[in-house]
Amino acid sequence: MNVVKIASLLVITLLVVPITTYYFGTPLTEYQLGALRSVIYVNIGVIAYCFIVGELTGNNSQVDKLWSLIPIVYAWIIADYGGYSPRLTLMTVLVALWGFRLTYNFSRHGAFSIRFWEGKEDYRWQILRDKKEFQPRWKWTLFNLLFISAYQNILILLFTLPILVAFQFNQTPLGFLDFVAAGFMLLFIGFETIADNQQWRFQSKKHEMIQDQVPLTGDYRKGFLDKGLWSLSRHPNYFAEQCIWICFYLFSVAASGQWLNWSISGCLLLMVLFQGSSEFSEEISSGKYPEYRNYQKNVRRFIPLSKGKP
Repeated sequence: MNVVKIASLLVITLLVVPITTYYFGTPLTEYQLGALRSVIYVNIGVIAYCFIVGELTGNNSQVDKLWSLIPIVYAWIIADYGGYSPRLTLMTVLVALWGFRLTYNFSRHGAFSIRFWEGKEDYRWQILRDKKEFQPRWKWTLFNLLFISAYQNILILLFTLPILVAFQFNQTPLGFLDFVAAGFMLLFIGFETIADNQQWRFQSKKHEMIQDQVPLTGDYRKGFLDKGLWSLSRHPNYFAEQCIWICFYLFSVAASGQWLNWSISGCLLLMVLFQGSSEFSEEISSGKYPEYRNYQKNVRRFIPLSKGKP
């Protein structure tokens, strides 16, 4: 996998997709633009923070730490502009529920520290830093600025912006589609919780055996989890995460009556990101675990209950 090419593609799509999809739907009023400007100011500040702290500390998981928290901030800002109407309140509560769950899951991996700039870094960043594509050091600094800090943070803002479309049509009462979207969003949050817990128990036990110098047997010797939800999908947590934000987009559809509006860019770009992220993770796993390639042949990457590699 050429990391630089994939990162470049993601940055280009970040520019093209929102601009293109902006022409679908209803233009924002001046007051609604004020709400958008407010969250953009926060976004710019977060980008600067993640880049500067990442460079100073060498820990590039600053975005990872904020991934589950910043959408709550964006949602509450827009809900406040919209006077906490029923739909905006419902959307914000769901984002908060998603965020608190994800924050808890991330925290038990040692991601947070009293020294907020520290905490465990995602192991994949070190693997990327060591690749020849990022030598000399200035290339990694540029990657940190454009992709890790800027792209990912802008993406986080984009997949939260269906709430801004809901604000545009604030007078539309809650309807059937809102309750369908809320129900499925809760369902996928639960699905993701189960998947993360299954992976957490497996990895905790494996590392405990390694630390205690107990010989690894069975699934632990194989090295990776392929039971439970992980027998139906190689990345059930990623699958659920994408579905959560597709459901979130449906609230903008329910409010506007427009199946295609500019805020769809967020969930579409998130799907592109997970394609690249999962591909890189599997490149690492297939190099570490001999049986992982058979797992790829028998279980699909995202969609459960289907066979095959893609």
